[in-house]
Amino acid sequence: MAGERLADLQRFYDILDRLERRLGGMLTLETCSRRAMLPSRGVYFFFESGEIRRESGEGPRVVRIGTHALSPTSRTTLRERLYQHRGNAGDRNGNHRGSVFRNHVGMALLESDDGIVCPTWGCGNSASAEIRAGERQLEIRVSAVIGAMPFLWLEVDGDEGAAQRSYVERQSIGLLSNFAREGLDGASAEWLGHRSRSPRVRESGLWNSNHVSEHHAPEFLDRLATLASAMPRAA
Repeated sequence: MAGERLADLQRFYDILDRLERRLGGMLTLETCSRRAMLPSRGVYFFFESGEIRRESGEGPRVVRIGTHALSPTSRTTLRERLYQHRGNAGDRNGNHRGSVFRNHVGMALLESDDGIVCPTWGCGNSASAEIRAGERQLEIRVSAVIGAMPFLWLEVDGDEGAAQRSYVERQSIGLLSNFAREGLDGASAEWLGHRSRSPRVRESGLWNSNHVSEHHAPEFLDRLATLASAMPRAA
């Protein structure tokens, strides 16, 4: 099983390498403007400085996979979802209650830095202006961390777009996650996620908690390759 998963990891990253060449390189959210040529619907793959692959080859490892608009009533675009993760472009404030990604990173920062105190972080689905003001310092720190992470994206739309986005997200997480299985391309000793309060983040090596205990179906890589090959080449 480990050997088969390793081969699939190698193919996964080969597909992302080809995707990166088609896109003309990765973007970061701190430099990505609203004019960026991001599709309306898609899946994203974040990388992180210092996090590299070891078993499956050379290069950076994916640390977060996500998508958007999976419910029938959601109209959120890929760009809007990414900007929720990034926070405000101007003052770098953000809202971790609208982004599980931001919540995870903020929790890890709280555990790693004794100088940060924010007892309301992660409490409730909404908060007053007074509470939000007390969280501002940490929100800004989270924006800096996520904003510096390079990412790639895939367009996934069409009649079954939501189902396909969910499929690619879940299968990718299932392949990359080290939760409750032999570690491959594990997190570095310095990875901030080791300070997460979520064992699913710590053990998976991903800024994801959903789907990390699932296992991938190798045939999903055929679908991933098809989607990557369909992306327009950068000018």
